[in-house]
Amino acid sequence: MPITKGIVTGVVSNLVTIEVDGPVLQNEICYIATGGDRLMAEIIKVIGKYAYVQVYESTRGLKVGAEAEFAGHLLQVTLGPGMLSRNYDGLQNDLDKMEGVFLKRGDYTFPLDTEKRWEFKPLAQVGDLVEAGSWLGEVDENSQPHKIMVPFVFEGRYTVKRVAPAGQYTVSDKVATLTDLQGNDIELDMMQRVPVRKAIKAYQSKPRPFKLLETGVRIIDIANPIVEGGTGFIPGPFGTGKTVLQHAISKQAEADIVIMAACGERANEVVEIFAEFPHLVDPHTGRKLMERTIIIANTSNMPVAAREASVYTAMTIAEYYRSMGLKVLLMADSTSRWAQALREMSNRLEELPGPDAFPMDLSAIISNFYGRAGYVELANGQTGSITFIGTVSPAGGNLKEPVTENTKKVARCFFALEQDRADKKRYPAVNPIDSYSKYLEYPEFAEYIAQRIAPNWIDKVNELKTRMQRGKEIAEQINILGDDGVPVDYHVTFWKSELIDFVILQQDAFDVIDAVTPIERQKYMVELIIDICRSQFEFTNFTEVMDYFKKLIHICKQMNYSEFESEKFKGFEQELKQSLNGDFNASKY
Repeated sequence: MPITKGIVTGVVSNLVTIEVDGPVLQNEICYIATGGDRLMAEIIKVIGKYAYVQVYESTRGLKVGAEAEFAGHLLQVTLGPGMLSRNYDGLQNDLDKMEGVFLKRGDYTFPLDTEKRWEFKPLAQVGDLVEAGSWLGEVDENSQPHKIMVPFVFEGRYTVKRVAPAGQYTVSDKVATLTDLQGNDIELDMMQRVPVRKAIKAYQSKPRPFKLLETGVRIIDIANPIVEGGTGFIPGPFGTGKTVLQHAISKQAEADIVIMAACGERANEVVEIFAEFPHLVDPHTGRKLMERTIIIANTSNMPVAAREASVYTAMTIAEYYRSMGLKVLLMADSTSRWAQALREMSNRLEELPGPDAFPMDLSAIISNFYGRAGYVELANGQTGSITFIGTVSPAGGNLKEPVTENTKKVARCFFALEQDRADKKRYPAVNPIDSYSKYLEYPEFAEYIAQRIAPNWIDKVNELKTRMQRGKEIAEQINILGDDGVPVDYHVTFWKSELIDFVILQQDAFDVIDAVTPIERQKYMVELIIDICRSQFEFTNFTEVMDYFKKLIHICKQMNYSEFESEKFKGFEQELKQSLNGDFNASKY
């Protein structure tokens, strides 16, 4: 098939118009020659003989008349062993192979190590019938079982003709031969190339997710749980702790693979990821967290078009590892800047604008992307999942702007970071009333959580939320009427909500013990706090209430900082019991 070529006829920043001399595909990749560089671009619109492309590099110096050559394939990533611990840009260029402080225009690197030899172990046998996503063999990648699979782009069924014996091979060595229905032999190595904009559907079914993803963050696991294969997002203004919360979840969550997609983030925040992650210790294995992490970095000073590529690259890599039966956690920071890139290209194409000049189809784009996450059952009976949590950076903290509103329609968990809580140093600054998890409404989740934690667990969670709501209402009344303007019982109710807030919802991410709270400890503390909240107290004035509950909060927080069920922990527990049975005669309903 002849290669299609074209001539540049117009340049508007990263939007370039090319007159083509042959057939082209929507989303096909092309390379534009200018100043000795080849600039990578993607077709986003075709009208007649003109192709509109978004360029993933700076177009400075690009002139009308420059030549373009079309690659004949869509934007794709190369998948295979050796991606863990790598730092990529949005186009899957290996940043560690690049030289200099800034990325050079037209400089592309191969994402895998073609010289490293992997210890291959065959899984399929000669004569087996296989299809896209079937496991042919396995290599050990940083203690993770990395499956060598039939390429996802294959259609129909194939017969295994040959599988390489156990031994050491490079990613480019042929490790299997398949025969199609026409009798043609196809040789396979350990790599495969997959288009990023098309979801990988190499699975048997995609049921509703129901297994709790334990993060160790109490305000998430207790009040707003997310599940394996679930979706959530974290909106919040600057300085409310989005990045710290993301780091805590990625470090502590029960996931096999962690993928961090820095989409248009400020360079200093991306550098923070590069600087911190190599030193973080995985609390589950004791090894370095980076060994099971992939970072896709695309900073705000890079071309806007590359922001869009970075989120799709990250999701495709996540789908690849999910097809191996692994639990993948994908964190994107921030999807707002991805949406801004969509808005910029849409405006340059002079398309009909939607609210705040975002594309009219923004809702569909976000929905389709979030829909690629999920819990799947593979053809071989194994299961895998992609849990996707994105952050949203609404301008001025406005949660009514289009990106937040459209994300709320598709994400099942909403972790609303609040400036007021951040200002009060109540971290994580997740608003316990505005935030929600729709998984609490799933009967499958209720059945699972009843077995995993307790039969009446969801009732207790709802009780905590009700008490927080009542405490907020009373706080507003006290603020208006003054401490003496409301009954003492109102102060008791308010301070019970403060007890829940300080002991259960707030957490110290920089304390070794309090940073990660296992489910068993969460269950114990929730039951302890609910018992206190259900108790009756006798006070004569509001100062007694405040002093008493501040004492209880102090003791409980010291329990949070102590090893669970240690002598120190039991000492504070005993002190708490003495306080409850003291002067104010706590008695349960």
